[in-house]
Amino acid sequence: MSFNGSFTMIRAGAAALAATLVLGAVAPATARDQTGAIVGGLAGGVVGGIVGSALVNGANNPPPPPPPEYRPRRVVVEEPEPVVIRERRGPICHYERRKEWLGGGEFTYRRVEVCE
Repeated sequence: MSFNGSFTMIRAGAAALAATLVLGAVAPATARDQTGAIVGGLAGGVVGGIVGSALVNGANNPPPPPPPEYRPRRVVVEEPEPVVIRERRGPICHYERRKEWLGGGEFTYRRVEVCE
C-alpha cells in the first residue's frame, strides 16, 4: 500500500483507530430502541468524514520546490544622446483680442499682433 503526499501510514492508523473507537462507543441497539439508528447514522457520518478528509488530504500535490537562487540581471548602460539647442531665428508673434475704447463708455475688440 503506497501513499503519496503528506498522508502517511501513521495518519491511516490514527483514522482506523478513531473509527474503531467511535463504532465501539455506540451501544448495541435493541429492536424497541429508536435511537440506535440515529446514533449509528451519526457514527457512520463521523467515520465517513474522517476517511473522506484523509483521502482528500492525501490527494493534494506536494508543495512546489523553492525558487532558484537570486542572480542579478545584466544591466546595459547606454550613453545619452547629445541635446542640441537651436537659437531662435526671430521674434515669435501671435494675435490677441484687446479691448479698444471708443469713447462715451463704449468699447470694441480688435485683433492685435503681439511679438515677443
